[in-house]
Amino acid sequence: MDRRLLAVFLLVAALAAAPVCAHAEDDDVQFFNNITVTPDSPVGDAVCFFCNVHVDGKTNGDIVVFFGNVQLSGQAQQDVVDFFGNVKAEDDSSIGGDLVTIFGSVHLSDNVKVGGDLVTIFGTSHAPASVAVGGDHVLLSPWILFGPFLLIALFIYLIVHLVRSRRMRMPPYPMPPMPPMPPMPPRR
Repeated sequence: MDRRLLAVFLLVAALAAAPVCAHAEDDDVQFFNNITVTPDSPVGDAVCFFCNVHVDGKTNGDIVVFFGNVQLSGQAQQDVVDFFGNVKAEDDSSIGGDLVTIFGSVHLSDNVKVGGDLVTIFGTSHAPASVAVGGDHVLLSPWILFGPFLLIALFIYLIVHLVRSRRMRMPPYPMPPMPPMPPMPPRR
């Protein structure tokens, strides 16, 4: 009886802990397939893993890309986030929220509007003077991450180089003395 009760309890706990599937009719989530948003087919959120998002129309939600690029020629009503990829916004396009890239680059053309912050972490950012950013423009250089590792590697290289050069300059060990000759037997 105790085993059955334990099994029922574990089954109920597992079903209660299982996540409820999210469903949205106008969202687009892709793995290894590019997402193209046209003016005729707007989407809510566009989430892409190992692929690219090309927006000619309008996205009503966020654009999130992992290991891919974003090319924006239209409107993104919310945030645009790109990990390990590049974001390129064409002339007169707009982003309603924040634009964030991590380990990637941002290239904004003329008259692009970013409603929130423009954040580039460990990447590059190119924006002409005609770009309007509603929040802060934050650029965190890759040297902040890789600089300390470069200094540590240089320090280790110097120590190894000094130890090896000293070892080569040391005189070799002298030859050990010859053992004494055994006494010769007397001649007869």
